[in-house]
Amino acid sequence: MFALVTALLLASTAAQVPIAAGRAAQGTQPDRWLHVRVDNQEAKGELVRINLPLSFAEKVLPTIKHDKLRNGKITVDQANGVDLRALLEAVRTTKDGEFITVQGTTGDVRVAKQGGYLLVHARENKDGSKKRVEVRVPLTVVDALLSAGNNELDLVAGLRALGSQGDTELVTVKDEKSTVRIWLDSRSTSD
Repeated sequence: MFALVTALLLASTAAQVPIAAGRAAQGTQPDRWLHVRVDNQEAKGELVRINLPLSFAEKVLPTIKHDKLRNGKITVDQANGVDLRALLEAVRTTKDGEFITVQGTTGDVRVAKQGGYLLVHARENKDGSKKRVEVRVPLTVVDALLSAGNNELDLVAGLRALGSQGDTELVTVKDEKSTVRIWLDSRSTSD
């Protein structure tokens, strides 16, 4: 379950990136930047930083044709028996609240809608692991993703919607060995 929640969150975040690019390219606001930072605390201690202008992502995404990704849209069937599109539509149209809380011996998961965001918090507790995932998806991005029609998510529209957001933290993943952070702001560096 922890892996499924993490995958869905990362997919949602990736889908959000293309939205901001369009607005920046139109010149209505300063270019927005998507940042990914990976800090590895293991012996080699690698540090990865990705700083991507959303305008670039919006232009490049439609050129990628791989598996279910075509023309900036991704075909979604069902993920582990869940109709992702129907699930996102249901979340978008319901009132704020806490939808899922799972507390188990191997981890905890919480899914909620609050203040215009879909929030997912997951924590793994097995074998001494201290893995934690936090995701914040603006609901305007969910709306944009759903604009493609049946069985598709419009990633480019999602990026454009993301670009209209202020500075925001999207994803944080932490464990004993590494930290991954994905966020959006108007700076070209990820200091």
